[in-house]
Amino acid sequence: MKSDGAKSGGMKNGGMKIKHPKRRGEWAELRFMARAAEQGLQVTKPWGESARYDFVVEDGGRFVRVQVKSTMFKDRGGYSCTVRGSRGPYKGDAFDFVAAYLIPEDLWYIIPAEKIRGQGSVAIYPKLEGSKYGCYKEAWHLLREECAGTLERVLGCADADDDRLANLTDLWETC
Repeated sequence: MKSDGAKSGGMKNGGMKIKHPKRRGEWAELRFMARAAEQGLQVTKPWGESARYDFVVEDGGRFVRVQVKSTMFKDRGGYSCTVRGSRGPYKGDAFDFVAAYLIPEDLWYIIPAEKIRGQGSVAIYPKLEGSKYGCYKEAWHLLREECAGTLERVLGCADADDDRLANLTDLWETC
């Protein structure tokens, strides 16, 4: 029986030995499920291959759709990670987050879909401070936050006689 990779070398970098890209992607999905479970998240895999996302993650009744990507391709001090489907860049509302796994670093980047939509790949620099996607490194909290990245309403206190607030009364409540 021929092995395709992950014997010896441990779980962390076992994916480096898996040559077949589809099998390496499946391995990365298993790593995602394990890591999400370690974070206390509930993970569900849709049946079949027709969903436009890989997993649904649930936390406290909130559900988000996650597309898992992985890379080991070093590029100019960072990693290039493909964030497109077989037919080109993702369009529309296919998923809520991309979970990008840097196999050699054993690092996850949890990136909101709107940050990568329309792109074919992203450059991730795990050792560069202030890098574009640096704030998403191991950002598992984004999968559990209520209204991640959105602001539904602004509440504030103001003097009810202030004329500058006359047109904003539906957004403000007086103290």
